[in-house]
Amino acid sequence: MREKRLTRTFYRQSSLTLAKGLLGKYLHRVYAGTMLVGKIVETEAYGMRDPASHSFKGRTPRTEVMFGDGGFSYVYFTYGMHHCFNVTGSVEGNAEAVLIRAVEPIAGRGVMQTLRGALKREQDLTNGPGKLCQAFGITRQENRIDLVDSEELYLTTGEQVPDSEIANSTRIGISVAMEEPWRFFIKNNPYVSKGKPSGTKL
Repeated sequence: MREKRLTRTFYRQSSLTLAKGLLGKYLHRVYAGTMLVGKIVETEAYGMRDPASHSFKGRTPRTEVMFGDGGFSYVYFTYGMHHCFNVTGSVEGNAEAVLIRAVEPIAGRGVMQTLRGALKREQDLTNGPGKLCQAFGITRQENRIDLVDSEELYLTTGEQVPDSEIANSTRIGISVAMEEPWRFFIKNNPYVSKGKPSGTKL
C-alpha cells in the first residue's frame, strides 16, 4: 500500500469539513509488528463552541490535545469500558476534533479478530468507535500521537468517496446539541455503526 500520508495542512480544517473529508481515508496502526489498516466509513464532528464537545467547558488536562494543532490523536475512555479514537482538526487554540466511529477492515483482519474475540457477524469487527479501538489495539497510550510524523499510528489518502455516496445525520449517543447533523457516513457500507441518531435523521 503506497497511499500518501495525510499532511498537517489537511488536518487544519474545521471539524465539519474534516469529518466529511476523512471518509475513505485509511487508518494505519502497527500492532505487535503487524500493520492493521481500515477504511474510515463513519465520523462525527465536534467543535469548540459545541456543547457536545469535551472542549466546550475549556482547556483541561484531558482536552489539552484538542486545543493544539490539527493532526493529533485524542483518545479517551468512556462508560468505564470503551476507548474512542479522535483526530484533532483546525489550528492551535480552536479545539476541534473528529470522532472516528467505524472503519472497514483492509489489512490485518486476523489480528483484529484475535483482539475482538468471537463475533456473531463479520461487520461487528469494527462497526463502532469502541469496537474499532479494540480491534486496532488503541488505548489511552495512543493519546496525543502526532499522526503526521508517527510510524505507529497515522492516516493515508486511501480511496476517494464521491459526494453521492456520502450521507449525514445527527450524532449518536449525546444528550445536548442533538439537532446538529454532524455525523457523516458512506451509504450502504456494512461497517457503518447501527447506533440510533440523537435527533431527526436528514
